[in-house]
Amino acid sequence: MGRIWKVSGPIVVADGMRGSRIHEVVEVGEQRLLGEIIGLEGDRATIQVYEDTSGLRVGDEVLGSGKPLVAELGPGLIGSIYDGLQKALISLKEDLGPFLKRGVKAKALNRERRWHFVPRVKRGDFVKGGDVIGVVQETPLVEHRIMIPPDVRGTVREVRGEGDYTVDEYVAILDGGQEIRMAHEWPVRRPRPYASRLDPSNLLVTGMRIMDYMFPMALGGKGAIPGGFGTGKTVALQQLARWAQTHVNIYIGCGERGNEMADVLKSFLELKEPKTGRPLMEKEIFIANTSNMPVVAREASVFLGITMAEYFRDMGYDVLLVADSTSRWAEAMREIGGRLEEMPGEEGFPAYLGSSLSSFYERSGRVRCLGNPERIGSVTVVGAVSPPGADFSEPVTQNTLRIVEALYSLDVALANRRHFPAISWLSSYSLYVDDVEEWWRANVGPEWKEMRNRALKILQEEAELQEIVRLVGPEALPERDKLTLLIARMIREDFLMQSAYTVDTYCSPKKAHLMMRTIMAFYDKAQRMMEAGAQVREIQGLPIVARIARMKEIPNEVFEERIEEIWAELEEGLVIG
Repeated sequence: MGRIWKVSGPIVVADGMRGSRIHEVVEVGEQRLLGEIIGLEGDRATIQVYEDTSGLRVGDEVLGSGKPLVAELGPGLIGSIYDGLQKALISLKEDLGPFLKRGVKAKALNRERRWHFVPRVKRGDFVKGGDVIGVVQETPLVEHRIMIPPDVRGTVREVRGEGDYTVDEYVAILDGGQEIRMAHEWPVRRPRPYASRLDPSNLLVTGMRIMDYMFPMALGGKGAIPGGFGTGKTVALQQLARWAQTHVNIYIGCGERGNEMADVLKSFLELKEPKTGRPLMEKEIFIANTSNMPVVAREASVFLGITMAEYFRDMGYDVLLVADSTSRWAEAMREIGGRLEEMPGEEGFPAYLGSSLSSFYERSGRVRCLGNPERIGSVTVVGAVSPPGADFSEPVTQNTLRIVEALYSLDVALANRRHFPAISWLSSYSLYVDDVEEWWRANVGPEWKEMRNRALKILQEEAELQEIVRLVGPEALPERDKLTLLIARMIREDFLMQSAYTVDTYCSPKKAHLMMRTIMAFYDKAQRMMEAGAQVREIQGLPIVARIARMKEIPNEVFEERIEEIWAELEEGLVIG
């Protein structure tokens, strides 16, 4: 036990802390505010407190816990809403009402609920870290696999039969007397181990055409969505968390506005999972650390989320984690660094900004999991970045670009033109194109990469022609260039633009490919018509142009049938006049 010597915002310095360790969790003051030791010098400890330090006094007690900040992992995580320290906000609301008090504690998992456990091992079996010893049907969409903790091994001396148990009751006992429960703890800053890392090979289906088709993200990949104010970062991340075809999705609201987080939670309660039709909350976890919450807890919220993601990855699931936004996390590090009087780096951010971002993003990946039966799981990480004034040269964006392998650059000019999602096709990129080509070939069509490259080439040509148009006007262009502008506009408006609030909110990869095939088929037909003497203004006025523009309004379920009608019209031949 120590005593407070100094208080400076969220930073507390305590005397009498000899024997403590870095990253040890402590309780500070009469209200037992949670904090974490981030520096030691002799018997004096520097503590960052996760809650408001108002009212703390010199001489108040500081109690050590002897362990680091941990995440509680077990049945009951799915569908939950936590703060950055994994306090269950729903249970706190039931106990305390809508306003949270400082120092209040809440268990992450429900201690009273009983889960139906089905054993998968028997007495005498040797088990080691990662082995599945039983299953619990947590939700209709997620089978929770009860695993031996990674650092435990032994022979099963006793295993309980099929039945209903709480997370605190043991379900197996090993020969050393160690009890295995359905829940266990894991330090949030310590990556969970795996057997081996695998190359990404499957597409993360997001339902957003510009991501799936033009700049694909692979399962186990890492990407970033930087953009200025009002460009649609939050909506883009919400779309990912809503429609990504993964087994579990984790949404971290890291320093964002409270009304946005409330809107996310309200909308997710009403949504259905596109494949099964089940409520979407049956595969979602939310971590709400809004801008009015303690700034220090932002860092913890990010690592809490990635630890949960690794836990479900170890069960053999594909997990998507979205963080909105890492800029707020970096701003928290800058504030704490100032309190600690650290040497500032560029724009006041700490010198270790890049390594801190890496420690988060690099925990993504597709892996072969520990234990039996053999399983392959993945964690895909996508983080939003909020550069001030949409200046991508600022430190957080630049350090993020050195780490991620897919960039979805949001353009203020596109947002001002009401083109959403406002992802720029000229400055975005994906390094996973070759990795997911085989997936597209096997599941959709062999010509995906050719179609994609052709569309991007047309959009690039349009950007170059726009410079000429600004000088001499579109009428001065040759007919072939006018056709390029027409097809580029069709790609932009009829394919890349996608409303998050209509039937077009989710687009399957098959539908996206058929839409692009239709536009390219029209392009080929228009070229032949021009060779026969047709003018672009005549082609542009054809009824089929309007039909192509309305393709996105056709539901996914009937799209293949309805698109045949448009193709039939293209095959029969277009007639001018």
